[in-house]
Amino acid sequence: MKANSPVERLYNGIVKENPTFVMMIGMCPTLAVTTSASNGVGMGLTTTAILVASNMMISMLRKMIPDSVRMPAYIGVVASFVTIVEFLLKAYLPDLYSALGIYIPLIVVNCIILGRAEAYAGKNPVLPSLFDGIGMGLGFTVGLFSIGAVRELIGAGEILGFRILPASYEPVTIFIMAPGAFFVLALLVALQNKVRNAAGNKKKTASSSCGSSGCGGCGNTACSGKNQ
Repeated sequence: MKANSPVERLYNGIVKENPTFVMMIGMCPTLAVTTSASNGVGMGLTTTAILVASNMMISMLRKMIPDSVRMPAYIGVVASFVTIVEFLLKAYLPDLYSALGIYIPLIVVNCIILGRAEAYAGKNPVLPSLFDGIGMGLGFTVGLFSIGAVRELIGAGEILGFRILPASYEPVTIFIMAPGAFFVLALLVALQNKVRNAAGNKKKTASSSCGSSGCGGCGNTACSGKNQ
């Protein structure tokens, strides 16, 4: 994938540098609001909207913001969009606003948003910054939804209000309490690491096979083209 292309930025945010499962940032809302899948999606999409808007604005202003006031300027931009989104949620989605509570204004200091502003939007053009915000936001949403869905399934027997497990199922209520967030996060991170390590080992095995037996032995067309 071409660097800074829309596809590369989306892949980077959702998979390669997923904020929740890879970079392990933004843990405060991740652990606090994921008592249900719907709360996770709501928080994720709210953060995505603010991340996209702030990335675009900071990218447009990047050549006008002096380095000496860079971080205060970034916080000012983010705080403005957080205030707008907070008012919109309060007016049109009061249930979600009540569920997320104090964690909406705390988006101002969410290290995902400030981190992308500092690491990417402040140094790159508007279009790549837009897709960087979308990718990181969707990656964060996927992480929150996954944790919320597992917690809700085990802790209540349902997902998004739909009954999944039979009525005879006895909910394990600890999973919708604070300790459950840590248990589920650890489980999903371990699962993801296992999948990534298996994929990496498979790739290493294929490479060593090509190197030891030659392209005729491994049948890898990419390797064959490289050695012609």
